[in-house]
Amino acid sequence: MPRMPGAFLEDLTWPEAEARFKAGQPVIFPIGAAALEHGPHLPLNTGSLIARELGRRIAAHMGVVVAPVIAFGYYPAFVDYPGTQHVSAETFIRLVTELAGNVIDQGVQRIALVNAGVSTEAPLEIAARRILDERKVRVHVAGIRRLGRKTDKLLKQKMGGHADERETSVMMALAPSKVRIVRARKDYGHAADAPRTVFDAPARLTADPADPDWSATGAFGDPTLASAAKGVAILDAMAHDLLEGLHRIFPDHSH
Repeated sequence: MPRMPGAFLEDLTWPEAEARFKAGQPVIFPIGAAALEHGPHLPLNTGSLIARELGRRIAAHMGVVVAPVIAFGYYPAFVDYPGTQHVSAETFIRLVTELAGNVIDQGVQRIALVNAGVSTEAPLEIAARRILDERKVRVHVAGIRRLGRKTDKLLKQKMGGHADERETSVMMALAPSKVRIVRARKDYGHAADAPRTVFDAPARLTADPADPDWSATGAFGDPTLASAAKGVAILDAMAHDLLEGLHRIFPDHSH
């Protein structure tokens, strides 16, 4: 029997999904916000668009089932900006564990999460641990902060992390019609003046200039330096890193 190519779960009928699950195809869950502020120049669904594109690239090269994007999550740093939809960490953990539990109950034993967010990293670690402890299924998690880092040399901004040169470049390559580049502004807030230490602390972006986490635009970085060419290179590098890892984890479903 020839290997089945990758597919999006939502495009299958239930007998087709059943056949793939019985064949042992891994299930990939992309995770990215459907409504999360990304400055005045990127759409609220930037995260979900990037997550789905990474899932599409995986399915194009591997015999996997890509689940619908988990589009609601834990995004506490951005709630001061209208349009952002955010749920508590515990709600997000339960959402992920229950969705994974659905496919486990249907026979799936191989699962990977592709996370296009940052604040979702810690809850996903807890979710993966719970699934292992309670369901005896090991869930593999890849976060966007570790993907495509070989392309960092292309970036010219002083610092960044949200709706910045990197993310804006990706969107210019992925969905150029959705990018309002004329509205992009450099925004480092007070970060350049913050002390550099070995300690991390949570942040919550705010439009209040008196706050240490001030961001006039809701972005952090310099999106004015973005380009579609950089975005193509970054997307390719992120997909390469994901595929390299998945080929090693699930070698029998590579093609």
